[in-house]
Amino acid sequence: MATLDSQLVLVPDQYRKKTPLTSTQLARQLRSCKVCRFRKVKCDRVKPCHACCAHGYPSKCVYDTNPEDALQPISQSDEIRNLREEIRELTATLNTREHRSRAPRRLAQLQSLVDVIRSAPPDTVNRLIAGIRTSRGKTNEVAISVGPTNGSEEQRAVALRQSHSYDSDESLDPDDEVFSRSGPSGYSRSSSEDTEDSSYGSICHISSAKPMLGVFIERFVDAFSPEVDVKAGQAGALRRAAEIRMFSPILEDAFESVSIAYFGRTVQDKNLEAAGFRLYPRVLRSLQEALQDPERSKAESTLVTVTLLMAFESVERTTQVSLIAHVHGALRLIEHRGPENHMHGVEHLLYTELRPYWVAAAMVSRTPSFLASEDWINLPWSAKTSRRDILHYLLDLAVEIPALLALFDDIEATLQSNMYSTHEITVKQASLWSGVADLTNRFRQWKVQWVDNYPDGPPQEVEVLLDGHFPVFQCRDFRTGGIVTPTKFVYPDLRLAQTMCLYYSTRLILSSVDTRPTDRVGPLEQYALGCGICRTLEWYLLNARGNMINRLAFPVRVAWEVFPDGGPERKFMYEVLKLVEKRHALALWGSNMSEISTRAGSPRGQSPEVSAEA
Repeated sequence: MATLDSQLVLVPDQYRKKTPLTSTQLARQLRSCKVCRFRKVKCDRVKPCHACCAHGYPSKCVYDTNPEDALQPISQSDEIRNLREEIRELTATLNTREHRSRAPRRLAQLQSLVDVIRSAPPDTVNRLIAGIRTSRGKTNEVAISVGPTNGSEEQRAVALRQSHSYDSDESLDPDDEVFSRSGPSGYSRSSSEDTEDSSYGSICHISSAKPMLGVFIERFVDAFSPEVDVKAGQAGALRRAAEIRMFSPILEDAFESVSIAYFGRTVQDKNLEAAGFRLYPRVLRSLQEALQDPERSKAESTLVTVTLLMAFESVERTTQVSLIAHVHGALRLIEHRGPENHMHGVEHLLYTELRPYWVAAAMVSRTPSFLASEDWINLPWSAKTSRRDILHYLLDLAVEIPALLALFDDIEATLQSNMYSTHEITVKQASLWSGVADLTNRFRQWKVQWVDNYPDGPPQEVEVLLDGHFPVFQCRDFRTGGIVTPTKFVYPDLRLAQTMCLYYSTRLILSSVDTRPTDRVGPLEQYALGCGICRTLEWYLLNARGNMINRLAFPVRVAWEVFPDGGPERKFMYEVLKLVEKRHALALWGSNMSEISTRAGSPRGQSPEVSAEA
């Protein structure tokens, strides 16, 4: 009997006979995405495909196809819509068959009931009819879970009462049942799935074990990622992230926590808001585990989760430092991921759309930032995923401010140490003055090039209408010493309004370290820059969709620091802060937002109430 050698004989690759690819296999490879083709795995031709989503990088799923190709990859939303349509058809078929099988049984029951009524004594008939009428008036209570139901994180449920008539042998007819409770990992269908999909695809569709969660997420996404055009300033990052949340458990939990808390706050339901709060620690633990993993720390789901927590803190403001801690954490995570990982997909949107926040965080930290490097200024746009616009050309200049703030603080620390040489101070001051002068001139050139020659026209000044719908901004006339009501700014689009507020704020921050003996930006110009922000607020707040007003949080804080206590300027800003908090359910605006102050050693505990009443 022949025996096999227990040792394996390794045949060199050059001697192996390679099976030639068939035309079908070759065509399938050519139609696969780049990642699956490189990894030599099967691709399902969905964009993003299952293999890329399973590895945590759905935004890297790119196909080499021409518009003329007959076979184009199907989008994930279309695939989900097709599957739902198929499920609806199968469900309708099953319901039809069940109805047909149930009809004879119900007919027999009704016939027996008629026979009883005909032959039974009158008192028995009366009791039977009374029982039927009582049953028809009853209601069913179906619990809608808004959080985990296990362990210490058991949530309160929202009860939905639905009238239900017991004219069949089942306690709940599948055609009438609106919501059904299932396990934590199960899925349940509802009658809402029989309607047409909304324009938001998978975001607002209710198909999980927590039926109302889809409604909460839809409300949250509409607020923080409204559908706007380019001229309003794109806001699609969180909307795109919501579409891929089913591929990441941490994203699922983060969206659940944030959306439930936000919905509870908007409808003033304390129990619902508390349910979102109780999920928050679990999200933080999962995020901490992801950050400690070398691979998961670079996944787009981790970056999206940190961004969601930023939105959560703008709504709830759990502590005074939580928001800025999350922003700084996101900034470090972006640096860790590198510019090459922000060229496509959700990562690109998170970097470009939220770039004003990242630059603002660098200014708050008052330390040189990696955002000023050439790679971070140019590489994220090198794939032409989006176009650099007027705002990003402004931010290309603003990223240089943190280094000048750090140099100014270094000079101040050196002077206070009493251990310095005159030559050292002279060299540092010359470097600071040169940098401030150069950057100030480039800011002015930017305004002439991009704002004064804006395609739709520069900002216009109009008279203020005293109709009581919005606080009226008043300021000082330094020529007469009196209080006047200046004109307000009106813009051709929201993007220019946001950009101008950032222009005023960056100029103000730069002027705070302008100690040049000549040509420095003085108090009068600083005051005018602060007034420019206030004169823009009314138009932006009344025209911005959702919670896009958060984009002006940093400029508002910078303007707050320009004006003196007890003046009409801060009184106006205090009224605006309270108005935004009430109208948009943003606790961040209910404070004076001291956590995003750029002042060195600024008092972070000052209350706006004190300032307004001083």
